[in-house]
Amino acid sequence: MTSLKQKTTQTMKPATAAKKLGVYLGATPADFQSGVISREELTALQTEPPQWLQDLRRNGPHPRSVVATRLGVSASGLARGGITEALTTEQIEALREENPEWLRRERTIQEEVRRESVRVKEKHEKEEKQRQQAAAAAEGEKRR
Repeated sequence: MTSLKQKTTQTMKPATAAKKLGVYLGATPADFQSGVISREELTALQTEPPQWLQDLRRNGPHPRSVVATRLGVSASGLARGGITEALTTEQIEALREENPEWLRRERTIQEEVRRESVRVKEKHEKEEKQRQQAAAAAEGEKRR
């Protein structure tokens, strides 16, 4: 005999939903912050964002991950630069225009990290290709 289980609705905390939406939780409406969000509600927010969500995405304040991306640095780089709070789009643009020394340095570090990641990825791909070729050659030798 099989039992029919009631399908439960998956929910998440507001902080998780805000992260998935790419917005700063502290700037979201009180009802968003105080409740739980179902997967269906999250999907609805993503596909047809209400005005408050559109405004937050456009003007901020933005979470550190978004600020870091818009400035082209890591979240750690923001901290090293003394940026610990959420910033608005206007504040991010002002930082870009000012282009302080710490921001230039962190962008350089970020670019070096990206280059190194590409180099390591290409090295691993090359090694994997060589392993596959060696395995194919060994298999060919076995067949002879």
